[in-house]
Amino acid sequence: MISPHPSSPEPRSKRLADSPAVSRGGHWWLFTDSGAILPTDPGLAGELDRFAAAMADANQAVAELRADRGRQ
Repeated sequence: MISPHPSSPEPRSKRLADSPAVSRGGHWWLFTDSGAILPTDPGLAGELDRFAAAMADANQAVAELRADRGRQ
């Protein structure tokens, strides 16, 4: 399924790092210059979920390290 590329992102959209993957309304979308594709492979969606969770954990760890440095 390809849909036209929206002119502005939805407020509840979340891009996964610098990738073309965007989470919208509980679904992953892959954005290209010509439109957006809703991947239907549950394995891909699961990998994107795991990668997003790992990125969130890494961001939290970095934030904690920065906070610790600020207290020293």
